[in-house]
Amino acid sequence: MPDFATLRARMVERQLQRRGIVDERVLAAMGAAPREAFVPAPLRHRAYADVALPITAGQTISQPWIVAAICQALELNGSERVLEVGTGSGYSACVLALLAREVVSIERHRQLARGAREALAALAVTNVELSVGDGSRGVPERAPYAAIAVHAAAPAPPPALIAQLAEGGRLVVPIAGGEEEMLTVLRRRGERIESTPIAPCRFVPLIGEEGFAES
Repeated sequence: MPDFATLRARMVERQLQRRGIVDERVLAAMGAAPREAFVPAPLRHRAYADVALPITAGQTISQPWIVAAICQALELNGSERVLEVGTGSGYSACVLALLAREVVSIERHRQLARGAREALAALAVTNVELSVGDGSRGVPERAPYAAIAVHAAAPAPPPALIAQLAEGGRLVVPIAGGEEEMLTVLRRRGERIESTPIAPCRFVPLIGEEGFAES
């Protein structure tokens, strides 16, 4: 059995700190969240590799740096309600649960949602509210959100998600464009939305009413 605690600490140092993740709360959360608990059993020996890994329904669990970069851009202090679009394996929700007061997470694949719910319950994570539906439309009944994290590439920032941001709120979303996507943070300033690129990235497409059509 691999020494996951050692691998996790090495991941924080070599993959995150050396590549510009400086938020101490994010580093601590990434060092505490057991990625191996969200990776399919045959791939657990690669749980802390610097790569995305396949999971159920043709989806992936993002590489650790991407998860950390999204969390850092959200600028969480622990008091917030956060919306997560694309629960996937539940790993990012687990990290966010350590950084925010409350996480509202939505996943369109029922099978993935069920697996994520079981994994989070096994770790006694109690501040994640998980639902199944079209994540591109958000969860408006729980809005506003101080921060929104999107784990799939959108053709443009979904207007429904922007509308659910609180004043000063941050939306982190990969924006599709040509051969690669750009991880981007948008911040609400009254009626104005400020946009700042973070880094090139690669995500599965955001499928839904305000994303891409299902092929």
